[in-house]
Amino acid sequence: MRALSNPLVLIGPAILLVFAASFASVWIWDRRHRHLLFFCAACLLFCLGTLSQILGMPDGHGPNAVTSAVLYTLSVLLLNDGLLRRSGQGLSWASYGVILLLITGGIAYFYYVDRQLIVRIYILNFGYGLICLATIWRLRRLRIGRVAEQILFWSLLAFSLHFFLRTVLTVGTVAPPVRDFGSSPFWLALQFSLAILGVALALALFALTISDTVEDLRHERSADSLTGLLNRRGFDERAQKLLDDARTWPTSLILVDIDHFKSINDTFGHPAGDAVLKSFGNLLQGAMRQVDVCGRLGGEEFAFLLPNCDAAGAHVFAHRLREAVRQARFDGLPHSRQITASFGVASARHGESLSELIARADKVLYRAKREGRDRVEVHLEGHVPQNPLSSTITADNHED
Repeated sequence: MRALSNPLVLIGPAILLVFAASFASVWIWDRRHRHLLFFCAACLLFCLGTLSQILGMPDGHGPNAVTSAVLYTLSVLLLNDGLLRRSGQGLSWASYGVILLLITGGIAYFYYVDRQLIVRIYILNFGYGLICLATIWRLRRLRIGRVAEQILFWSLLAFSLHFFLRTVLTVGTVAPPVRDFGSSPFWLALQFSLAILGVALALALFALTISDTVEDLRHERSADSLTGLLNRRGFDERAQKLLDDARTWPTSLILVDIDHFKSINDTFGHPAGDAVLKSFGNLLQGAMRQVDVCGRLGGEEFAFLLPNCDAAGAHVFAHRLREAVRQARFDGLPHSRQITASFGVASARHGESLSELIARADKVLYRAKREGRDRVEVHLEGHVPQNPLSSTITADNHED
């Protein structure tokens, strides 16, 4: 074990321990985000790898080189695995084994068999750079995500590229002398770059963690606990943003009401009614596009806001959805019990508020229920286009 000539070298490991504790604390508070444990473990292992080199543990250049390579490699793998798991992906155990074997096996070979320091330097640095670049490619959608996701994407890209640039610029084709390795340009640049870019990446990860937590809280506030759709508050907020965005026009609204829902509760009980609502919500989620907004406004009434969709397109969508409801079988009910729904469709007017749009769609929804249910009514401006479907389109001359 080496005696410390400069205690300041322990600042880096201490910072890593702080980040590890921070990620662990957030995970303890909200255990749904298991990827935070990967970030925590990555910080801890990188800290151990740094201490291994600083303190010379284990003794001997060969054992120390292999040990630190194992710790660093596992740290990089855990970091990238955590990032991938956050996005629903991940690294397999086989990937861990193959990469760990290639990197640490290469380090051991080029120390004990064919001693070449320069090859060991390139194996470590280019290996870690390639691992991070592979993750960046798989997570390339982050560059157009939330601000915190964009910051992380570019921070990880800079962190990845520095392994290549720093190695080529400070080493080139000639390895630094072993006796002067600790004061070589490569080693000094390594310590400086890892301190700056490593801390920047850790801060980006922590910022993303905070952003994810805030997004989860916002989602919980806006989500309906039974169906998983937006609640009235969440629907109003997101729908109004779409209405205010000129790029989403034309925009249409569909109100959906389950027919005779009270009789389901009265006949089969409220647990069965809740099961129907939950299944109905799943059906709506499966039908919506990524750009659509869907919510439960209350009771058995639901709403769809369809950006870049005129009334005719919304009418076709509502008709297909009506047929899907008729053909579906719902949890909590006998297989023979059929559920139907009524639909009211309205296309947004420029300058119209969301509440006004909902009121117009609600009028035609009421008409659909009054005229027999299990039908689609469409509220249009001034003319009635050809309609091949077996439901009603109502013309509107601004007189309801």
